[in-house]
Amino acid sequence: MKETPLMKQYRTIKEESPGTLLLFRMGDFYELFDEDARTAAATLGLTLTTRTSGGESVPMAGFPYHALHGYLAKLVQQGHRVAVCERETQHPASAR
Repeated sequence: MKETPLMKQYRTIKEESPGTLLLFRMGDFYELFDEDARTAAATLGLTLTTRTSGGESVPMAGFPYHALHGYLAKLVQQGHRVAVCERETQHPASAR
């Protein structure tokens, strides 16, 4: 199945940070996917949802960007290593 560009970008960055929970900034939220989402949902009391990527359902959990410091502190206090990523975007004018 074809993976979406967003999930390709996420998985590439995730591979560069093994053993960490990857907080992936998407607009006004930090999102976590796959096992990271399950871990964060259990640790932080977040709702676990799904996102469809290339026809596959991917576990997902997130929180508003302005709440980063509180959630980050809780994850670290629970012994998790965490990487924070501001997602790269391509604007239509620069995509030429």
